Amino acid sequence: MSTIEEPIAVAVSGGGLPDHLIWRSRHFRVSDTPTVIPGHPDLFWDAALTHPPTGPTGWRVQGTTDDGETRVFDIALDGSSARWRLLHVWI
Repeated sequence: MSTIEEPIAVAVSGGGLPDHLIWRSRHFRVSDTPTVIPGHPDLFWDAALTHPPTGPTGWRVQGTTDDGETRVFDIALDGSSARWRLLHVWI
């Protein structure tokens, strides 16, 4: 699965879990428990790292807008840029 080259903004809770996101100018609140995507092959990590990250490398989250649109997003934090990346959107 390749990464979708679209911007996404992700806010996380105090516990580090995705809480809400903005995609295509729409606000989605996370409406179910996020699921860890461990070691996703499409993630880029800084070449200077000698050991892979020990925490989750990605999340599958269900997001729902205020008007009821629901999507499932695969997202991941890019270790080299510290930006969230959109891996897949399930429609």
